[in-house]
Amino acid sequence: MQTAQGGGYEGRYQGSWVKLFLELTGRALLNPRVAIDLLATGWAFRRRNWFARFPFLPLPDVTYLKWRMYTAFGDEDAVPPAIDVLRFARWRRETMHL
Repeated sequence: MQTAQGGGYEGRYQGSWVKLFLELTGRALLNPRVAIDLLATGWAFRRRNWFARFPFLPLPDVTYLKWRMYTAFGDEDAVPPAIDVLRFARWRRETMHL
């Protein structure tokens, strides 16, 4: 949702990526299906050749992540609400039959 001035996403998560990660981790610990959905989605977003560059973790490319946030929320620095991430992970599983 755009504001009346045309900028920003009103529903933008006001936390940080760390807080989002912790909230999603908590949800995953309570529900194994959510854990599988989130792990599969995270794996799909991993940077190519992640094993060859520090920090040697399957994290998404920062440029790609900023583009995804811009296309989804109109702000490349947006942090999505946990519910949006959970809905996307479930949608991805149901749509791709994973």
